[in-house]
Amino acid sequence: MDDTAALKKTPLHDLHLSLGARMVPFAGYDMPVQYPAGVMKEHLQTRAAAGLFDVSHMGQVVIKAKSGKYEDVALALESLVPVDILGLAEGRQRYGFFTDENGGILDDLMITHLDDHLFVVVNAACKDADVAHLKKHLSDTCDITVLDRALIALQGPRAVEALAELWADVAAMKFMDVRHCRLHDVSCLVSRSGYSGEDGYEISIPSDMAVDVTKRLLEHPDVEPVGLGARDSLRLEAGLCLYGNDIDTTTTPVEAALVWAIQKARKTGGARASGFPGAERILSDLDHGAIRRRVGLKPDGKAPVRGHAKLYADQEGTTEIGEVTSGGFGPSVEGPVAMGYVPVASADVGTVVYAEVRGKYLPVTVAALPFVTPTYKR
Repeated sequence: MDDTAALKKTPLHDLHLSLGARMVPFAGYDMPVQYPAGVMKEHLQTRAAAGLFDVSHMGQVVIKAKSGKYEDVALALESLVPVDILGLAEGRQRYGFFTDENGGILDDLMITHLDDHLFVVVNAACKDADVAHLKKHLSDTCDITVLDRALIALQGPRAVEALAELWADVAAMKFMDVRHCRLHDVSCLVSRSGYSGEDGYEISIPSDMAVDVTKRLLEHPDVEPVGLGARDSLRLEAGLCLYGNDIDTTTTPVEAALVWAIQKARKTGGARASGFPGAERILSDLDHGAIRRRVGLKPDGKAPVRGHAKLYADQEGTTEIGEVTSGGFGPSVEGPVAMGYVPVASADVGTVVYAEVRGKYLPVTVAALPFVTPTYKR
């Protein structure tokens, strides 16, 4: 069996091939990195109209308390994340992350309150570990069910018009709203969210109907298929983290500039402060400050600075201070963009540091995130 045959396939795999996608291994799946239009055009298509992404490789999990009470499942999950789940309104979604005993990030995830249970979407590369983590810690009080469903993302300023042709009520949804609906007579779960910085939707579909719904959306003149290449450049311009690059077990949420995702109830003095793995370290970072921070970086000139490039305080490269975690060309910005970690003393916007690129030390300027203003409908 060759490496390609060993890869998992999403329910849309044959459709990608029929659309001329170039496939690559990603998180154990054979995934489309780009289509014939190319990464640049796919990126700009999403910013100007609408792009459709296959994200079925991600994990979709339902967590339900054995008691049947939402309060019980919310408090159970709060034992694993520094996020206010109890206060999450029904039909609303919230970003969160699993933390370890040292305050590091095991994975980031999206958490939705649906009726008496939680619907959670986790990263593809971490989903087996995440499910094992949930079962290890919550199985006594909760049932954990992994769903076999497709997941697509429809992103861009014309996404609402395209999806409204299948379900008119989609236009009334706000950012992070989640609704059950019927699309092309198929029962789906739609969230108004995404990973591009653009207004858009993520749609969970029964696997056997995924091709039908996806083809119906692709019939819209403003919708084109988009691969992982443009997904990465879009999220980088939006200043959003990629697990394994920008966040992992060596980074705390405070270092990662994710303080906004920890609600008041879980902070020092809050109604349910602490009670999650790594609370001592994370609350200390919150209360006293971390020693480093994830920042945006704008390289001078046109040469991109890629992930793992070392950062230095001086142009001679004598004092190493950090590392680039993600970097590339930003088509909407029309220039290179990057993110990385630097000491707090070097984290102010406008600070110049130096990235090592092929033996040279190139100036990069700390920049505000995101690089592109998001268009979420709040």
